Amino acid sequence: MSRRAFITGVGVVAPGAVGRDSFWELLTRGGTATRRLSLCDPEPFRSQVAAEVDFCAEAAGLSERQSTELDRAAQFALFAAREAVEDAGWPGTCPPERAGVIVGSAVGATTKLETVYRQLSGDGALWDVIPDSPAELYSYFVPSSFASGIARDLGITGQSGVVSTGCTSGIDSVGNAWELIQDGVLDSVVCGATDAPISPITIACFDTIKATSTYNDSPETASRPFDATRSGFVLGEGSAMFVLESEESVLRRGARVYGEVKGYASRCNAYHMTGLRPEGRELAEAVTFALAQARMDPGELDYVNAHGSGTKQNDRHETAALKASLGPAAHHVPISSIKSMVGHSLGAIGSLEIAACALALRHNVIPPTANLTRPDPELDLDYVPVHARRQPTNKVLTTGSGFGGFQSAMVLADPESSV
Repeated sequence: MSRRAFITGVGVVAPGAVGRDSFWELLTRGGTATRRLSLCDPEPFRSQVAAEVDFCAEAAGLSERQSTELDRAAQFALFAAREAVEDAGWPGTCPPERAGVIVGSAVGATTKLETVYRQLSGDGALWDVIPDSPAELYSYFVPSSFASGIARDLGITGQSGVVSTGCTSGIDSVGNAWELIQDGVLDSVVCGATDAPISPITIACFDTIKATSTYNDSPETASRPFDATRSGFVLGEGSAMFVLESEESVLRRGARVYGEVKGYASRCNAYHMTGLRPEGRELAEAVTFALAQARMDPGELDYVNAHGSGTKQNDRHETAALKASLGPAAHHVPISSIKSMVGHSLGAIGSLEIAACALALRHNVIPPTANLTRPDPELDLDYVPVHARRQPTNKVLTTGSGFGGFQSAMVLADPESSV
């Protein structure tokens, strides 16, 4: 019989909010952390806005070596993992070999890789191999270094790894951890995702396909999911990490619980690298399967945390998928996108959205979709515009859609209805 798994710790690094509590405060007041790009020169780019993290590694408790040698995404993940572990009061009595680490990332150590390449190649002018490459270069090349670094920091010796499924990595990493606990492979997993993609190469890639917002003159309102005036997503960065524990571990420790992971599913549309079929069949299938695993009817949901990227095709695709999977309940359940406030941090955003769901379960507050002031008449669901909504929040769904055709869904429930 499958074992149950519960979130007992949450750690967050997000634009406008380093730390779990400040992240929740930002979301519930409907604040936006999008601004003019500052991590690199914005002038060459079509989209000059970003959701950046004001992060000081030393102030976050990282050592001098970690501050200088680790990629920015690795620094985010390490801080978030430490905060999650402290929040959970973990590891307690868990043997290190019965714990694991699963980290999601879409683009790995992009920041350091680009920086080192430019240094060694003279901004691309040199093709000869440079012998004085930094010793850490290999760790930037392999995203598995994110998981091994956290495992080493926390003394975890059980199964560890990296999930890289584009923008669904943040959901899929937690889903993978949930399956490891379900199957009895591990008792506890530090899991979540991280990305720090705000660099010239990433910005140029999204500029080329015109996926990002062009509201350069009003960066604080540039991310407008479901709004008639939306013009694309705002590139972001960040990390959210969790402690996920088996029911036995929770009961043995008397741990405080945010919620239970009740169902998870992922599909691929096998269609196009960046395109989406408008009917959203594969995302609808993922939602339907996740709800079936949770033994939950669509009408029981209190909240849907949408992918809601702010591109025209995604918002139409997701709305169609929710209608197909939830039926009449789609018109009654509150839906919102936190990307309106913290941007789209690629692989990390799915975990940041799970963090928002866990906190919504604890506080009975639904975060809003900021900047939704002109509803698109094609999109006719309840997208919780502008202001947070206080209401009982016991069962939630979070969805993700990623380049490559990945479509994922996860269902969580509050501890009162779980343990």
